[in-house]
Amino acid sequence: MRIYAVPSSIRSPRRRQYLTSFVINDTVSIDAGSIAFGLTRRQQRRLKHIVVSHTHLDHVASLPIFIDTVYDGSGDCVTVHGTPNVLECIQTDLLNNRIWPDFIAISERVPPYLKLRAFEPRQPINIEGLKITPIPVNHVVPTLGFLVEDGRSTVLVASDTGPTELLWKLANEADRLDAVFLEAAFPNAMGALANVSKHLTPELFGVEVRKLTRPAAIVAVHIKARYRPQVLRELAELGLENLEIGEFGKTYEW
Repeated sequence: MRIYAVPSSIRSPRRRQYLTSFVINDTVSIDAGSIAFGLTRRQQRRLKHIVVSHTHLDHVASLPIFIDTVYDGSGDCVTVHGTPNVLECIQTDLLNNRIWPDFIAISERVPPYLKLRAFEPRQPINIEGLKITPIPVNHVVPTLGFLVEDGRSTVLVASDTGPTELLWKLANEADRLDAVFLEAAFPNAMGALANVSKHLTPELFGVEVRKLTRPAAIVAVHIKARYRPQVLRELAELGLENLEIGEFGKTYEW
């Protein structure tokens, strides 16, 4: 399994993450925060499926521009997957003729710009040889992490979350687990803000990682750029053997 961490910053792209997208095996993206900004046009054209964890802007910001960029009028369009709530939000808050043209309505009159496919939490979906299980996590809006399996490797993309339980239960029950992408948004001194916004600090990150009962690579992501040096120091102090700091513009393989 190849997972490309899509960059969102032109300057120091490997270090600063403002927007979130992870492209799996070139054709499937978890979220669409940066796919229209951090991928070449060739890379964008290879994407066939976008799986959306939730509709906060850093996870969907580039979706409308991406859809416009890859449209070729052939009808062979991208499919956007999400819960009914997520798909409704995309239709009413993004593709609404105010923020961006209503590609969904336009697609009823011309070869479609996109297709929408709803799924339910905890019900696996099969896309491009991947089994993707959406797992509810603990965020300020309904949000899903994803357990991604290809028959040989298994990776957990936790998405935005505060302390949570079901995510780790299902990860521990999986046949195997190779890696976890887990957020560490705020430094420990900003624990009150992390609690209100339902994100993790390094201290909480350590608590969550220790809920795993099996070894796996732990990749820290979603580190707020302004606090990155402090968060990195505090993550290092955890002494986690399998910890690495996420780099964007990098392809991870398991």
